[in-house]
Amino acid sequence: MPKLQGFEFWRNTLKGAHYVVAPMVDQSELAWRLLSRRHGAQLCYTPMLHAQVFVRDANYRKENLYCDVCPEDRPLIVQFCANDPEVFVQAALLAQDYCDAIDLNLGCPQMIAKRGHYGAFLQEEWALLQKMILLAHEKLSVPITCKIRVFPEIDKTVKYAQLLEKAGCQEQKGPLAGVASWEHIKAVRKAVSIPVFANGNIQNLRDVEECMQKTGVHGVMSAEGNLHNPAIFEGRNPVVWEMTEEYLEIVHQYPCPLSYVRGHLFKLWHHTLQVYQHLREELAKVKTLEGIADVNRELKLRCQEEIASQKEGEKPKGGLPFFHWICQPSIRPGPKEVCKENETSVSEGCMRVKRALEDEDNGNSDILSKNKQKKKLRNPNKHFDPSLKPKYAKCDHCGNPKGNKCVFNLCRGCCKKRAFRETADCPGHGLLFKTKYEKSLLWKSGQTEIQNFERAQKEYLQESAGLKESADTVL
Repeated sequence: MPKLQGFEFWRNTLKGAHYVVAPMVDQSELAWRLLSRRHGAQLCYTPMLHAQVFVRDANYRKENLYCDVCPEDRPLIVQFCANDPEVFVQAALLAQDYCDAIDLNLGCPQMIAKRGHYGAFLQEEWALLQKMILLAHEKLSVPITCKIRVFPEIDKTVKYAQLLEKAGCQEQKGPLAGVASWEHIKAVRKAVSIPVFANGNIQNLRDVEECMQKTGVHGVMSAEGNLHNPAIFEGRNPVVWEMTEEYLEIVHQYPCPLSYVRGHLFKLWHHTLQVYQHLREELAKVKTLEGIADVNRELKLRCQEEIASQKEGEKPKGGLPFFHWICQPSIRPGPKEVCKENETSVSEGCMRVKRALEDEDNGNSDILSKNKQKKKLRNPNKHFDPSLKPKYAKCDHCGNPKGNKCVFNLCRGCCKKRAFRETADCPGHGLLFKTKYEKSLLWKSGQTEIQNFERAQKEYLQESAGLKESADTVL
């Protein structure tokens, strides 16, 4: 059967999906995807998977994809981060039988992506990206899609999208930073002849509909909005404990790490935990699903008591659109927003602003985060001052930390490829391709000498036997 492409792929394989759950590391696992699908999501992505690890580690494949096979979890797109065409295609080939498409992450802006040289940090390497998409389009039996970030310039963004489409990309997702960026998405939508999804700043179903109307995209992807309200695509706002109960039921059927569950509940209960802060401590300490269910029951009880004692006409506090026990978005204030309480900027006077990094570097346990305080207890000599951290030289090829004793000034992965290609040694990384090759030649030459000696000995014995027979005949 020929591979479906473009709008045919979107209409038939993806069922014309409009409402999409974004790929989220440690948070778009199977249980959460199933919960989201029950409440309006039409297409889901796996968490971002590392292509190189996926290729070399069978347990990683099993834990992140092979064990998560579920008929209800379709259509499904598997997302990889990669910077090597061959490795990306190898990973995709191992995953293609378990999904409907493979996505290349070109949108991740985080520091880990910068260190690994993938995601948005490949945005300027158009020749490499073209090679990756072309090879994947040629080798895979499922379509290839790309999640991209927009450039500041609309023209450059459009050229970027057209290049990926020409290489074989069958769908594109463009992260948005706000309403102003919708112009970029609209321009891309008009310039390409493949489905386009918008992503970012989606807080409710009204935002989804407005985005589709103003940009003309075929679907809208949600991450933060979905985490705070799994029913976002149904256009409703349920109470948080109901969503929690349903999610825990699914987790019992399709288990996932407890850290994933805890992370989801911190998002779902975000506003309620501002009110009942002791529940935050209980959720952080709990070690089992049963324990988490107990915390949820306590949260439910306290909220119901608060509802029972409400006065008629009472409005939500803290500027929230709904009461804190209702699933709703958490809007992060911008750096220039003003605190109404004291008329000072968020960066100067608000209590909820994040600690400045320089405040954490002095080792004061009153300022260090709880996580760092725990590390300090385990190792009293540990420092968190960035200036005291060791500086690692970068690999000349990929930007990862290079080996201090590497003869090529590369990281182990790049060194191994070069040493193999050039049949060279790198004692610093313990790679001995040249030595082993020379030893194999010596062994082969030794085997040849042994075979020659055995052949000569055999001929000598045969000649000796022939001379003896001749002597016996003469006698």
